[in-house]
Amino acid sequence: MSNDEMTPAIADGAERLYADGHPFDDVHYLEAKIILQGLRFTSVQSFFDFAKIVARVAKREGVDFDPRPARGLHPQIREVLFLDTKDFLLYNNAFILRRRFTYEDGFPVGDPEIVFKFRHPDMETAAALDVRPQIAGNYRIKFKEEILPLKNRLGGVRSLFSHNVEFPYHPRGVADPTAPETLTRVFPSLGTLLERSGEHVELVNHTAVEEVLQQLGTLDFGKGMMAPCNVSVWRTRGEQFQLVGEFAYQVHYLRREDLSAKAIQRSTAFFHALQDEAKDWILLGTTKTAAVYRLKGNPPQSHE
Repeated sequence: MSNDEMTPAIADGAERLYADGHPFDDVHYLEAKIILQGLRFTSVQSFFDFAKIVARVAKREGVDFDPRPARGLHPQIREVLFLDTKDFLLYNNAFILRRRFTYEDGFPVGDPEIVFKFRHPDMETAAALDVRPQIAGNYRIKFKEEILPLKNRLGGVRSLFSHNVEFPYHPRGVADPTAPETLTRVFPSLGTLLERSGEHVELVNHTAVEEVLQQLGTLDFGKGMMAPCNVSVWRTRGEQFQLVGEFAYQVHYLRREDLSAKAIQRSTAFFHALQDEAKDWILLGTTKTAAVYRLKGNPPQSHE
């Protein structure tokens, strides 16, 4: 994909199948993300300071920004736990495994959620990896094209294709969830990787992440292309060390042809212009996940 187009990937005409004959998953989400400096976020007002930048750029680029859907909404609090082997075997092979808890009024609500991802810059490689879990309950597949700034300079875009599955975590009666035998049974795609190492997974860098996320409203790029947007900060539990922030907006579509070329162009122009306007806020060369993995030094290798 060129650096000047945010065009969602299109599957070719030939049907592609997983080992059991199930068709490959298709990309149904376009998510644009800009990583921000964590130290910029010291209060709720910080979120709305960034919203003013979003509104200013949207107006200049002919994009409708409606803050009303977020009016009166308080920040959401979630705890995110990344799990990997001591030598980061999953992350070094483009996998991400995390457990996520949602809090309301200071207490966890509902079941924790497991999120398993395979993330790669090549769409075909990401699609070919079957992320479906072997569980009795329901799960949700989310295959996204993630749009990010370039790693080393502002003004461009690059893509990561994130092939995700999410499902509620029910630990009762389950064998050791950190054991390679358990993980390879639930996630067959990890079979060769973990069977060879025999390693258990543990909390990455012994760090629990607290996410504070504020909805900002909706961006309307025209022709029915609507994108809820938000800004968040990730910080460590306990020390409250601000890791990174993130501005994001996401479009869900059923078919590629549902998105007009003009709306995509307007989204691209907005994404470029926002990088320039918010340059003093932006942190290049990382993602939220990468910031957690790099926390203790000696950063792992990855496809991010």
